[in-house]
Amino acid sequence: MNGKLDAEVLIAGGGPVGLTTGLLLARAGISVILLEQEPAISRDLRASTFHPPTLDMLDTLGLGDKVVAEGIPCPHWQIRLHPSGDRAVFDLGVLDKDTRHPYRLQCEQWKLATAVADAVAAENNAGVLFDARVTGFAQDESGVSVDAAVKGEPRSLRASFLVGADGARSIVRETLGLPFEGETYPETTLLATTTFQFNEHLEGLSNVSYCWKAGGNFALLRVPGRWRASIYPREDMPIEAQLTPEAIEAALQEIVPRPERYDVIEKRPYRVHQRIVPHYGSGRVWLAGDAAHLNSPTGGMGLNGGIHDAFELAAALVDVLKSATPIERLSLYDRRRRPIAREQILAQSDRNRARMRERDDDKRREILAGLQALTRDREQLYAYMLKTSMIEGLRQASAIA
Repeated sequence: MNGKLDAEVLIAGGGPVGLTTGLLLARAGISVILLEQEPAISRDLRASTFHPPTLDMLDTLGLGDKVVAEGIPCPHWQIRLHPSGDRAVFDLGVLDKDTRHPYRLQCEQWKLATAVADAVAAENNAGVLFDARVTGFAQDESGVSVDAAVKGEPRSLRASFLVGADGARSIVRETLGLPFEGETYPETTLLATTTFQFNEHLEGLSNVSYCWKAGGNFALLRVPGRWRASIYPREDMPIEAQLTPEAIEAALQEIVPRPERYDVIEKRPYRVHQRIVPHYGSGRVWLAGDAAHLNSPTGGMGLNGGIHDAFELAAALVDVLKSATPIERLSLYDRRRRPIAREQILAQSDRNRARMRERDDDKRREILAGLQALTRDREQLYAYMLKTSMIEGLRQASAIA
């Protein structure tokens, strides 16, 4: 099937991963149309941690300073026992020769999406269609014919390539027939956002803190003007009972007891998945971000891994479309990104989850002592921070030919 192209590349999904891919392609002179099923950029509670190499990448787009100005730099993060406050603190300053940003940035992902969307809107060869979703496609030797629903009306589009950045429930992945291999963890996590300033009440608290408490654990992540508390559920109560305002209040009071009620701005439950496709695409259709891999949020690697996908995939598409490189060049994207997602992102986040779910007090103290010793050894700390900041994984990927 041949025909006039509506764009050289169609992108399903207008979140940070799809938008970043689109901006990179547009600035390389490639025409792009993005289809986002939401009516506008979503401001839901989603990712909020940006790692150093991701900020370095955003610098190349002229967006690093803008995103940093919208967030809170986090020069260290910690694992701590609650309520004693005994902790291991991980200093990202050891990476000052490896990155322009030796810190994590705490910033809601919608702020990045908005910044990238504004940049895309400034490109003459790129456009975003909201309230638009891919419903199916067929590819042939010369391109991809895409069926979509735009504001409820059927529409057909034609492109040389299709990128599936349409998230965990990806229609592109489903139409490709790719299994999403892995597991869903049994527990449901509760996320609550409050204006209460935990850092003013818990001595030495980092802006990113993973905490053990009696019989369970929680995490506290700071974003501008508020804190996000991830409350890992009790196993002796139905999850519905733990979502009531009274139960959320009791969980927050357990972290910092106070006479007043907490001002809870938002709350929601979420399930944690560890999944990955057997390959990132084929022919003229390729996946990126959550459409290709899902992982536990512990460690903040999911969104970052998706942005790294965007840069690698865009580079491959530019080579094929602008340099007459054979289409097989796209297989290098799969060879570089999928092993890193499987062996670094999914594996690390799974280990992080398992460590924080340890319930035995003696084992917790043994783990913490080991981590504290690591933080005192600069050489060990440097190696650990290269890995947990995602720098090591990117270096490994770039070495794959």
